Amino acid sequence: MKKKINVISLGCSKNLVDSELFLSQMAANGYAVSHNSEDSKARIVAINTCGFIGDAKEESVNTILGYADAKKRGLIDKIYVFGCLSERYKDDLKAEIPEVDGIYGKFQIKKMVEDLNADYKMSLSRQRYLTTPSHYAYLKISEGCNRTCSYCAIPKMTGKHKSVSIENLVTEAKGLAAKGVKELLVIAQDLSDYGLDLYKEPKLAELLEALSAIDGIEWIKLHYAYPVNFQYDILPVMDQKPNIARYLDIALQHCSDNMLTMMRRNITKEGTIKLIKRFRDEVPGIHLRTTMLVGHPGETEADFEELKEFVREMRFERLGVFTYSHEDGTIAGQLYEDDVPAEVKQARADELMAIQQQIAAEVSAAKIGQTIKVVIDRLEGDYFIGRTEYDSPEVDGEVLIASTTKLTIGNYYMAKITSANDFDLYGEVYPYILAPAIG
Repeated sequence: MKKKINVISLGCSKNLVDSELFLSQMAANGYAVSHNSEDSKARIVAINTCGFIGDAKEESVNTILGYADAKKRGLIDKIYVFGCLSERYKDDLKAEIPEVDGIYGKFQIKKMVEDLNADYKMSLSRQRYLTTPSHYAYLKISEGCNRTCSYCAIPKMTGKHKSVSIENLVTEAKGLAAKGVKELLVIAQDLSDYGLDLYKEPKLAELLEALSAIDGIEWIKLHYAYPVNFQYDILPVMDQKPNIARYLDIALQHCSDNMLTMMRRNITKEGTIKLIKRFRDEVPGIHLRTTMLVGHPGETEADFEELKEFVREMRFERLGVFTYSHEDGTIAGQLYEDDVPAEVKQARADELMAIQQQIAAEVSAAKIGQTIKVVIDRLEGDYFIGRTEYDSPEVDGEVLIASTTKLTIGNYYMAKITSANDFDLYGEVYPYILAPAIG
């Protein structure tokens, strides 16, 4: 019988790509593989951990402890741990959870494969065992980050920014398209630095041109740009190429000059506003997703009031809020006292999201009566659940279409939006018109 392995992925989509690379290697070695399975019969479990902030670290540790208990009870035989948490706390994990059979850093997939008595195949080094629905996939174009934001531990875990070559990414994307992938979710810790290490100049626009030319790719979406040294030459490409979505995920974190300085963001409020205006001028209709961080050491009530007014004025189409987490090894962790009480952090996050909820409701309501291209992700209860080009999986709103309409998951349709709530849209597809394919 085949050996079975269950891979548990925690944290972000970049981690998920690493899990898919590992799954591909194990499947090629004859293992029966499963991903995030709750009822897997696998006797081997590999846990891809997250070490970003306190809550994520706690989830990772609790997951490891849960499988350690399962091992004690004889339900599984082996536990392997890899990813960001183990990159950062390898020695601590070894000492505190001895039931774990192997602990690996973020970049030790080859060693983990070999320690499982499998043959690491270089020919598969960029091939993945997809865990997403078959019509979309994440494309990680770089790893690491050169920024020095005060609150962030990511560079401690991922190291300096390293781009994947355009040639390798195009080959990977063509392979995904051949499997039926129609939507590429381009991800990186920092899109804005893409290409600088390999080519000594920005290359994101050139990469997007190449990806947009691949047959079968309907949408390309960009995630996690940095506002400083943003590659503006991607904006005309986004405006001109129909399969590059008018969507950009760019983390801004704050607006007050006081906080931007303390956070070491290397940008001012004035510079941030100019950036946003340029996006909207050069790519009409663009939907911006951003995140804000509240409760950073030194954030005053005046800073927070300024942030609230900024969010009201900028009217981001998509926005998430995080509360500050005091992390070991970060600049803020070393230099500042965590002086904003937890209850104040949470109250500020709730207040900011209440403002955003009203903005999101108005953005959604403005789409009523429009006919918009929608991809169908799944059938859930009485509705087919889809997304527009302005929405990424897991983090954004969705389009609900009555299940009495006969639609195919993974296909693109033109949907008329009939109503909306704060974050989601309701639509109808009649007479079941497929959206014209690109390429």
